[in-house]
Parts: sequence; C-alpha cells; structure tokens
Amino acid sequence: MLSEPRSGRLAAWGNALLAGLVSPDDAALAIVGEDAVHRVEGLPGESAPVGLTLALGRLRTLGVTGLRVALPAPGHPLGLSGPPEFNARALESEEAVICFGAAFGLVPEVHEAGPAGDVHAEVVWHVLPVREAPPADVPSLGEAERELAEALREATEVLSKLDVAGSGPVAEAAIDAYRARAERGREVLAPGYPPRAVRVLKLARRVALLVSLAYGNGHGGAVSSSEMAARAEALRPVERTARRAQVAAYNSVVEERERGAR
Repeated sequence: MLSEPRSGRLAAWGNALLAGLVSPDDAALAIVGEDAVHRVEGLPGESAPVGLTLALGRLRTLGVTGLRVALPAPGHPLGLSGPPEFNARALESEEAVICFGAAFGLVPEVHEAGPAGDVHAEVVWHVLPVREAPPADVPSLGEAERELAEALREATEVLSKLDVAGSGPVAEAAIDAYRARAERGREVLAPGYPPRAVRVLKLARRVALLVSLAYGNGHGGAVSSSEMAARAEALRPVERTARRAQVAAYNSVVEERERGAR
C-alpha cells in the first residue's frame, strides 16, 4: 500500500487513546485524516452507526485493550485469525482491525463521491466477531527490519539488471516526494510507539512505493516474456515483505504488551 492504510490509522491512534496518551477528539481527528467522515456499525448495544469517539469508548468498556492490523491478500491471510466469514470480508477490503481483549474485528467499507480532484470518502467500519487466536504470519519488529533490508537489496539488483523503470533516480525522487507528503504535519505513528516501529514503517512504505513504481511503469526495459516473468517474481516477495513489516510496526505496541503479560 502506498498511502497509510485506514486500518493503520485506526489501530495506531486507537492504541494511543486506549493507553491514555491522546484525547478522544484528537484520536478521532487523526483516524479520519483526509476522509469526510468515519462511522462504526454493528457495535453491541447500538442499533445504528455511531461516531468514532463513541465507538472507541464503547470498545474499551467491552474489554478491548489494544488494536491490531491485518493486511491480507489472496493466498496470504496476513494478520487474520478467523473465522472464515470475517477473513473473507477483510480480504475483500484488503485490510481490517482486530481487537485485543475482546473477540471483535472491524472491516472498513469506503464510499467515494465527487468529481475528479475533489473526491470525498465516507467510511463505515463494520464490527464483526473474530476468533481469539494468534494472527497469521506477523513477524517481530526485528525480523521485519531484517527482511525489509534484504528484500530491498535483492529487488533493486534484479530490477536494475532488467532495466526496469522504478529502480533509478526518477523512482528515488518519487519516493522522496511521497515521503515528504506522507509525513508533512503529522507523526508517522501515534504516541506510544517505539522508535524501531517508526523506522520499520518508514522503510516498509518506501519499499511498497518502489514495488508500485516498478509495476506501474508498464514493462519498462523488460521486453521478453522471461524478463517480465523475472521482474514479477522479484516483486512478489518484496511486496509481501513490505506488508508484513507494516503489520509488525502497527501491531508492535500490542505485541509488546502481550509478551510482558506472559
């Protein structure tokens, strides 16, 4: 994902709120970001969608003490724990938030309207039951950082050999511009996250953008079917590694708390 996933904002700022590090209004404002509005549907005891502030408070009273992120893709249920119905909804949205401390999950449904250049997004988070089990395929921060560094080296070497657009100075300029936009005026993660999580998330976004640039520039200099297949083969595991690292960064606060409780 190039931009910060909505599930990442909800989990990060929700965790900061649950830890008492930010106010409910500040958390809700950060979660909404540039969207028009976020609402939460399906909360126990609520017959209609409610706002984020009320929803986060209600989740806390239901026993939620932390929030995890899932970024699944076909064949890779990253961060999910079931049941199949929830996994299917999360896979369709390509993201979800899993509650820690109570068996709930939230899946976003996005509605966009307006002309090009002035699109407004409204988000409804659907609360659904989840299975209380370890999330699938989520690495530690240390593992994620090592995997990212290795994947970035390998992919850059392969893409450069194939003369693929997206591996040279044009890509570097695009990455720097994206990073400046993404970080301008706001924190990379919410208060309470360790510096290593911030570092891992920054690198994961950089790697994800490199993959997107390589995919988005047609066939680049790769003219044969074997070269195109080689590029796809190089990009696939890198994209997977970047998603795993993003999830590890967003989930690090909950993972540390869970390890400390053992």
